Amino acid sequence: MQHDFTLTSDYIALNDLLKLTGLCASGGEAKMLIADHYVSVNDQIETRKTYKVRAGDVVVLGDERIVVSGA
Repeated sequence: MQHDFTLTSDYIALNDLLKLTGLCASGGEAKMLIADHYVSVNDQIETRKTYKVRAGDVVVLGDERIVVSGA
């Protein structure tokens, strides 16, 4: 399933994005999934929990895909 997310600033931390889009119930769950290599950004596994996701990035967790756009 695809989710569209519009930034209200220059970037959002990866763990916050997963929480705000509802793909994770909490920030702790998001951090665990990132650390366990379940999350990719632009087709690259991302293990930095506070990676700065910017407009144009595509984040994938399992079958869920988040397309990030600018304000």
